Amino acid sequence: MDEHVIEGLGKARVVVRDGKVVEVGEPNLDYCPIFDKHRGIKKIDKGVIAENIQFRIDDFGMCTPRRELKMKDFLSFGVSEIICTAIRQKRIDAAVLVCEGCGTLIVTDPEMVQGIGGRVSGLVSTTPIPEIIERVGRDYVLDPSTARIDQVEGVKKAIRMGFKNIAVSIINGSMAKAMKEIEKDHPGVNVYTFVVHATGISEKEADLVFQYADVSTGCASKYIRARGTREGVYRVGDSIPIFGITMRGRELIEERIRFMGKPIVPKPDAKQPDKLL
Repeated sequence: MDEHVIEGLGKARVVVRDGKVVEVGEPNLDYCPIFDKHRGIKKIDKGVIAENIQFRIDDFGMCTPRRELKMKDFLSFGVSEIICTAIRQKRIDAAVLVCEGCGTLIVTDPEMVQGIGGRVSGLVSTTPIPEIIERVGRDYVLDPSTARIDQVEGVKKAIRMGFKNIAVSIINGSMAKAMKEIEKDHPGVNVYTFVVHATGISEKEADLVFQYADVSTGCASKYIRARGTREGVYRVGDSIPIFGITMRGRELIEERIRFMGKPIVPKPDAKQPDKLL
């Protein structure tokens, strides 16, 4: 079966089969400033979610064999933009990401980092799409036969391939802790952890994020935002903050700022999600 499960707008569960949206769950949020800014969406509901996901399918082939894999920068400070810049600047050798049709994969092309990571967030599960696997490189996919998602095993594969400075997108603090343990077991290897899709993360997992991760998005997470603000963690972004938790995480964000070539001006009146979870 061709089936791809995504947590989309408002962290609603969406199922795509054969290039069509076949199931949409209830969203947890009614408003996201990112989707308002870029797509003019003022209120998130099931109809809007279905329309937006189908737009992505029709526009760049999300969840289909005709998936476009490369893209220029989309946001100023999305995680994919930060990783993309770090690869361009030779701070990072490879990124362990997740893509529909592939599952966990290793990417070294900065525009492919952007095209994959900047277009789809919250991929829960996927099935193999041979055309995509061949285009990203079969040897770079963790498990071409199942397209499983396993970031720990993806990082281990990247290490076996000889990469030393590896970025990885993860979704909680437990995974950040596991990555730190991998790093300790492999002297000379640096695993840079980027927590994404943090809306609804538990307080316990948020605590682990701040113990072990390098960078985390605030999304609509009450625990990530509260702790980052309370502890004065380095941050950029007003509507959706991104926290540079470690010094090396902060350095990667600052590398992005230098690459952009323009100062960061805070916007106290920036729009926010309608609630934090």
